[in-house]
Amino acid sequence: MLEWTGAGAGARLRMLVYHDDARREYAYGPAGGLPQAAVGTFSESLMTEAKTRGWTVISMKSDWRHVFSFE
Repeated sequence: MLEWTGAGAGARLRMLVYHDDARREYAYGPAGGLPQAAVGTFSESLMTEAKTRGWTVISMKSDWRHVFSFE
């Protein structure tokens, strides 16, 4: 899907949300040494591919001040 999004001319946003904040939401990997969970997966190979292809990886722990509006 990210390859398709990046194809063509003009501005494109190719991003992945890295769920790495178990305190406020979920944390799952196995990328970054996080546990693999039933709710999703974020493999080390996906993280490597994102870096190689220049995709934006947004960390819930580091990049989001708020996860839920009531925080």
